Amino acid sequence: MAEKNNNALEKIVSLCKRRGFVFPSSEIYGGFAAVYDFGPYGVELENAVKREWWRNMVQLRENVVGLDSAIFMSPKIWEASGHVAGFSDPLIECRKCHARLRADHLLEDIDIAADEKMSEEKINTLLEENKDKIECSKCGAKDFTKAKKFNLLVKSNLGNFTQDWSKDPVYLRGETCQGIYVNYKNVLDSMRVQIPFGIAQIGKAFRNEITARQFIFRTREFEQMEMQYFTRPEKEMEEYEKLREYRWSFYKSLGIREENLRWHKHENLVFYAKEAYDIEYNFPFGWKELEGIHARGNYDLGQHSKYSGKDLSYVDPKTQEKYIPHIIESSVGVGRIVLMLLAEAYTEEEVGGETRTVLKFDKRLAPIKAAIFPLLRNKPELVKKAKEIYDVLKYKYMCEFDDNGNIGKRYRRQDEIGTPYCITVDFDSLEDGTVTVRDRDTMQQERIKIEKLEEYLTKNLNA
Repeated sequence: MAEKNNNALEKIVSLCKRRGFVFPSSEIYGGFAAVYDFGPYGVELENAVKREWWRNMVQLRENVVGLDSAIFMSPKIWEASGHVAGFSDPLIECRKCHARLRADHLLEDIDIAADEKMSEEKINTLLEENKDKIECSKCGAKDFTKAKKFNLLVKSNLGNFTQDWSKDPVYLRGETCQGIYVNYKNVLDSMRVQIPFGIAQIGKAFRNEITARQFIFRTREFEQMEMQYFTRPEKEMEEYEKLREYRWSFYKSLGIREENLRWHKHENLVFYAKEAYDIEYNFPFGWKELEGIHARGNYDLGQHSKYSGKDLSYVDPKTQEKYIPHIIESSVGVGRIVLMLLAEAYTEEEVGGETRTVLKFDKRLAPIKAAIFPLLRNKPELVKKAKEIYDVLKYKYMCEFDDNGNIGKRYRRQDEIGTPYCITVDFDSLEDGTVTVRDRDTMQQERIKIEKLEEYLTKNLNA
């Protein structure tokens, strides 16, 4: 990737809109803050990320199974988890323009370490000590109210048709892991699993973020990929270190350079946690959390046992020992991985005196694997042969037929969406049954027999 610069994010945002990766939600109505729609290429990239995560987390691990729990759950779940009482961000208000802002974000902007887990008292102390440095991001004023905690759960009136449903709300889930915890016993009883084992899930979560920002990095509606691993109490930290190593290797396998990854250890742990690390990525706007890996103890199952009245203990089938399992978790947002991949892949390079913009995705993740062109769109015999090739390859790979514009423009368009291979049908193809295959990264071309195309793509896309 080319060296990062100050306007790298703006370039990525522009490309995403121009090439159909990400659109502002409800744009024809002026947009809807901190919500985004994934376009045709964006959804393919999302799906590739989710497939690779699922393969790595479930398919390749014999003691991890999948789940898809409901978005709506009993409100008591969120009471038991502590979200109703304590799932909050520190909010301050500018006294001049009345903008509401995240206090921890304003402190981060002046390089003061802060996070949402800090107490109101600590946040307000830091704000007071740095009041001359902190400016409103909306109007530039330096006059703020004191910080107060603001709950992030999104309320709903599901199943409640009274006038004042806010007194007895149902919530859109704030995280997916609670659905795993409350299904732990169902999985244990219905599947051939024993401790240690994991449950993985991909699903939507919702947070009433005060000031979501940095494109798709922090949004109010997002998709999480989480795996909760249930262990013996004395094995928790041993399994935790294994999980940390496993997740680090996952990002290396996606082609992410290690110099753009680092570990960040949490200093302000919640009371029940033994340890918590984030894998951070060097985004265009700096180092930020990509994935959280946490050792949570037995708090979660203990709380749900207490609030539900159901015994969620595990009985060892060999020793008959009874205990509440401890949990280690891996949690990452699909959008954050997508943004990381876009930042890692975005490249500008000089070719023939012009700037070529190309997304150099790992080939397994590219939204379109191959684009098939007829050399000329006004030659029916070339179009017919190109469509025949497309109709064969599309059964195995996500392909695209493209006859719009000259070959140079088609190459540039496919470069910008990250297509690894462009296949051109010309007049020689009609004579000798070969086509030109152009590599995205090297731009080198070679002639390949049409009947060998599937074999060629299989070999090179999985190299």
